[in-house]
Amino acid sequence: MEKIKRYRAIAKNLIIELGKRKNLSSRDLRYQSVCDDTNGNYLLLRNGWKGSSRFYSIIVHIEVTNDGKAWLQQDNTDLIIADMLLEYGVAENDLLFGFHPPAMRDEMEIAVV
Repeated sequence: MEKIKRYRAIAKNLIIELGKRKNLSSRDLRYQSVCDDTNGNYLLLRNGWKGSSRFYSIIVHIEVTNDGKAWLQQDNTDLIIADMLLEYGVAENDLLFGFHPPAMRDEMEIAVV
């Protein structure tokens, strides 16, 4: 349980930090941090208009499950969010990539489920 709380705090802090950074660099688009501590979902959304184009997308989604795994469900950044999660304290064997198909996960060095 302590590991789950720690991973959720790591995910939340990372998403909030990224949102603040992105909002400083963009006047047209808003970056919204969505943190659901109850269910363990942490998202950074891009939302707004640039000229006549609408932008709405999930930039980063980290899910911390009740079995103590940190799933990187989405990473649409030029950063390497997985490395950041590892640096902040998520164990390598607890980090999973939800955006890769299951067959591809078997070939990766990070955790496999």
